[in-house]
Amino acid sequence: MKTKGAKALIKSLKAEGVEHIFGILGGVLLPIFDEFYKSDLKIILTRHEQGASHMADAYGRVSGKPGVCIGTSGPGATNLVTGIATAHMDSSPMVALTGQVKSHLIGSDAFQEADIIGITRPITKHGYLVKDAEEIPQTIKNAFHLAGTGRRGPVLVDIPVDAATQDMNFKPYPKQTDIRSYKIPHFGDTSDVKRAALAIAKSKRPVLYVGGGVNLAAASKELTEFARTFKIPVTTTLNGLGSFPESDPLSLKMLGMHGTSYANYAVNECDLLIAAGSRFDDRVTGDLTKFAPKAKIVHIDIDPSSIAKNVTVDYEIIGDVKLVLRQLLKIGKKPRTAAWLQHIQNLKKRYPLKYKNKNGRIAPQFVIDSLGKITNHNAIVTTGVGQHQMWTAQWYGFEKERQMVSSGGLGTMGFGIPAAIGAQFAKPKETVICIEGDGSSQMTIMELATAVYHKLPVKIVILDNNYLGMVRQWQELFFGRRYSSVHLGDISPDFVKMAEAMGALGMRIENPDEVHSSIERALDHPGPVLMHFCVEKEENVYPMVPAGRPIDEVIDLA
Repeated sequence: MKTKGAKALIKSLKAEGVEHIFGILGGVLLPIFDEFYKSDLKIILTRHEQGASHMADAYGRVSGKPGVCIGTSGPGATNLVTGIATAHMDSSPMVALTGQVKSHLIGSDAFQEADIIGITRPITKHGYLVKDAEEIPQTIKNAFHLAGTGRRGPVLVDIPVDAATQDMNFKPYPKQTDIRSYKIPHFGDTSDVKRAALAIAKSKRPVLYVGGGVNLAAASKELTEFARTFKIPVTTTLNGLGSFPESDPLSLKMLGMHGTSYANYAVNECDLLIAAGSRFDDRVTGDLTKFAPKAKIVHIDIDPSSIAKNVTVDYEIIGDVKLVLRQLLKIGKKPRTAAWLQHIQNLKKRYPLKYKNKNGRIAPQFVIDSLGKITNHNAIVTTGVGQHQMWTAQWYGFEKERQMVSSGGLGTMGFGIPAAIGAQFAKPKETVICIEGDGSSQMTIMELATAVYHKLPVKIVILDNNYLGMVRQWQELFFGRRYSSVHLGDISPDFVKMAEAMGALGMRIENPDEVHSSIERALDHPGPVLMHFCVEKEENVYPMVPAGRPIDEVIDLA
């Protein structure tokens, strides 16, 4: 059947089950958007391409299937780069579509030309330049397969305008990929699993160290069963939050730079560390030479290149963490951990998370603690990057997988608001809350207009301390309180007026006594709400491990 390349693209996207596409059109995309107009695909017109990429990222993390974003050639494509890099660092399933100048103009510095394949090569699983309309169906098939399997990640498809307008023969959409040398590990090697199982059985002080890979693999059920069956305490990374319920007595919550003191001390004392879907990031390990010094290490990961990349491991299992945990459940024997678990409980009592309420001023931790309790710890939560991100990790109380959506690897400020929009499109019936800072939020706050236009009930919490708070904290602790270029108090906008100007409900909360009632009012409102909390200005995130120090060298609140 004869058809245009643009129409073949739409047919291919629908064959992949795509419902939403986030982005902004441009000149070279006109043939594609003309076909979008005729289709039932829902195009979410964003205010900036970076917002589109974060929406697609969060959509992918929450739904489990690749989110899709689109930008025009040149600046449209390069505006997607930060979001692509964010998705790459956090292994988010995403397909980024970009328009390109006519094929014969590539390399001639044509108007709005950019080598987006070259620019994004280090931050994508793969990039495709479509040279002929006939390539479109197979390319889309390959792109979605790559993005959504193995170690997930972003794939870019660059489509010159002449490929979109070219006539082609559209055959039935391909059922198979044609990607040479791409093999996805499934079950772990039996001998590797047996060796690890024996090490677990012999251990007396084991700890499960769980990363975002468990959430991405939808392996929370298997992880929870494994931890409870073998009586092993669980600590998670930022992106691993929600993979194990934090209300469980076995939970150590998050570890690392701003993790719980008891999680860090437990890792420092354990004799076996079972790393599942985690990559030993420097914010977790601190000084690598002193990380888990008494422990043998089991590393489970679907990406062979991640095994032993940052630390030497004693037992490696390459495979899908969901399936590997099933293997271990089937053949494993329970270690004797009663004394260890009692020691863990003593650590929790000795080093609890805590904060101080200040007379007449709102503690940011109190806001997040209240949010968790009022929503029964059940909302999908997105964040920007900064102090508010760490307070959210510490105080919300995550109970289910794919519940925490944050930029963990790249640390992209401004991620929260567009991520909340993407998450809400992925799960329209769920409560979605974005927790942002006054600095981080201003990088993408224009996307609130996107939420208003689509009548999304996202609730945005801005913790306003008048500073770029995390940088200010470091300047306070390590640079003699020399606050260079971090004070926002004189240049911050009126967030309530900004929300109202975009058509959202704006609320300003200055008194601790108003916190609970304000949250309840916002949750009852059917549309988007921005809650502007004026919080303690020089509040710090504790516990804290200084960068590069061993994780048991904890600075805590006096």
